[in-house]
Amino acid sequence: MAGNEGLKVLGLQVSPFVLRVCMALNTKGVSYEYVEEDLSNKSELLLKSNPVHKKVPVLIHNGKPICESLVIMQYVDELFAGRSILPTDPYERATARFWAAYADDKLLPAWYGMVKAQSAEERAEKVEETLSAIQHMEVAFAKCSGGNAAFFGGDSIGYVDIVLGSFLFWFEAVRRVYDLEIINASNTPLLAAWAERFVGTVEAKEVVPVPDVDMAVQCINKLHAPAAAISSQ
Repeated sequence: MAGNEGLKVLGLQVSPFVLRVCMALNTKGVSYEYVEEDLSNKSELLLKSNPVHKKVPVLIHNGKPICESLVIMQYVDELFAGRSILPTDPYERATARFWAAYADDKLLPAWYGMVKAQSAEERAEKVEETLSAIQHMEVAFAKCSGGNAAFFGGDSIGYVDIVLGSFLFWFEAVRRVYDLEIINASNTPLLAAWAERFVGTVEAKEVVPVPDVDMAVQCINKLHAPAAAISSQ
């Protein structure tokens, strides 16, 4: 097993991308130091470690930085011993990568567009896109789980579980702000049951940083503050 000396995660508590990196490390049973970043006043360490994008997460292992959450997850899976995060079968591994990319390329932009929308019409359009994307993830779960496994990754969480699971606390924030359930028992029963199992896993319950739904709610409200100020003048 590779050593984890100096293993450090530069992150932000409300970032789902940071959360998935930390859950991947938890899955491998690897300890790490978590360093919260202030993105309005980025540290020299962050700027030095990720000079291209200047974003979190960054995993620093023995002084060497690795950037981008999906890249970091695959690095962690290949480097550390223990249960695999990605499937070992080539076809299943390719399928997992496809659905993880789909979550980031389709679900994430739709969801983020919804929370930052400045008009009811724009938000309604993004809500439709978000719910359409989550329906595709429902179908994906049925196929990946074979209809009887607890998770996308089988009997324990894997790559797609971590990627989609990292959004769950933001989905709860959306429910509180807009009274909209992105995953619910009526429209996505398989994912609704999956989500309950996921949040009960050790990897999710013991993750650092702890996902803060209240902070996510505040972030959503701040996105609309400029528009609210203009409309009140």
